[in-house]
Amino acid sequence: MKKYITKRVLTSLFTLLVILLVLFILMQLMPGSPFNDEKLNDSQRAALYAKYGLDQPIFIQFLNYVKNMLTGDFGVSYNISKNTPISQLIQTRLPISINIGGAAVAFGAILGLILGLIAALKHDTWVDTLCTVISVIGVSVPSYVFALLLSYQFGFKFKWFPMLFDARLALKSSVLPSVSLSMFTLASIARFTRSEMLEVLGSDYMLLAESKGISGFSLIFRHALRNALIPIVTVLAPLIVDLMTGSLVVEKIFAIPGVGSLLVNAIQSNDYNVVISLAFIYSAMYIAIMLAVDILYGIIDPRIRLAKDGK
Repeated sequence: MKKYITKRVLTSLFTLLVILLVLFILMQLMPGSPFNDEKLNDSQRAALYAKYGLDQPIFIQFLNYVKNMLTGDFGVSYNISKNTPISQLIQTRLPISINIGGAAVAFGAILGLILGLIAALKHDTWVDTLCTVISVIGVSVPSYVFALLLSYQFGFKFKWFPMLFDARLALKSSVLPSVSLSMFTLASIARFTRSEMLEVLGSDYMLLAESKGISGFSLIFRHALRNALIPIVTVLAPLIVDLMTGSLVVEKIFAIPGVGSLLVNAIQSNDYNVVISLAFIYSAMYIAIMLAVDILYGIIDPRIRLAKDGK
């Protein structure tokens, strides 16, 4: 297991370095400049380039860039909030997006797993049909539509939750956006759980387990669900990053000061440092999640670990 985890960690670190190289190249190829103010003359613009180290050779810029990124020094904002450390801009917004996205993932994954399991166990009944309809609606309808419906019904009419995000009522303000964001995850997990469970329940080894007298809770959870979890975890992994890094439209509807709106503002302002920093954070989170999933594969099914170790 140690060898397996070590190989996965080294692969993840190499991938992160490649992403840093790609981001650096993209930053160099971006049109325009963060200093596009027409009031600046050539000497003032040159002074700004020297101040931020943009006049140095490309290789030196890249080395400094990698060192700073890996140590959490993302530099300063050029335009959105001039000379403000980017880490300061992000640290006030990222926790909000992570909290709302994390709640959406937990709610969607748990409820989706339950719905899919019930649908598989009640195959070809009205319960299965109902769960399938819920799944289709959840996949087909965009999250911002759910956000508008929930905001109108539970925020405006019933007044159970705030319609706009309020930092003083952070927990209560997070309920509606979290539920609206969770619907796609819920539907996706329910669909995959149902299809995987139906395939597992009809397999030969399940029939063998039943013939040995295994039934009930042990048969469903220890044998069937465990073998169905790998595809489900694979689907869930990218959804976790998508939700935890925020949804721009839902953030706009509920006036959430998350990282989604910060990214759009940075792109519109040619604030390259902020754009690259957020892209790096997204990439690092995705790699971390996929590393955790890869390790989880080996725990759920040891055959995967042994196969990758060449045994």
